[in-house]
Amino acid sequence: MIVRSFKDIENTERHVRATSGTWESKRIVLAKEKVGFSLHETVLYAGTETSMWYANHIEAVLCVEGEAELTNDETGETHWIEPGTMYLLDGHERHTLRPKTDFRCVCVFNPPVTGREDHDENGVYPLLTEEG
Repeated sequence: MIVRSFKDIENTERHVRATSGTWESKRIVLAKEKVGFSLHETVLYAGTETSMWYANHIEAVLCVEGEAELTNDETGETHWIEPGTMYLLDGHERHTLRPKTDFRCVCVFNPPVTGREDHDENGVYPLLTEEG
């Protein structure tokens, strides 16, 4: 059994801050736990814009605080995301999130991330694996 708190993660290697400066993420469960998914708490900052494309992962996102506009960059369709709203990128959709307030969400990735990922120039997380 693993028990871990945000306080345990704060300012450790599991507390990742994007090089873009638009978000930070606490990586609660990672690939090294070998459970088939990773679990994160992510905050995207108000007034920013983050374009993403999880070409190598499926992501489910549950908003727990804040509000943001989500755009499917492939179709142009927009959605208003607020607490209690989930979105699932089951088709590897290119998308952009524009938080109107600080936007806190819980994210699940499959395959799991290692914790070292950051978005590349295309908004993609590379497919990294754990050794052993």
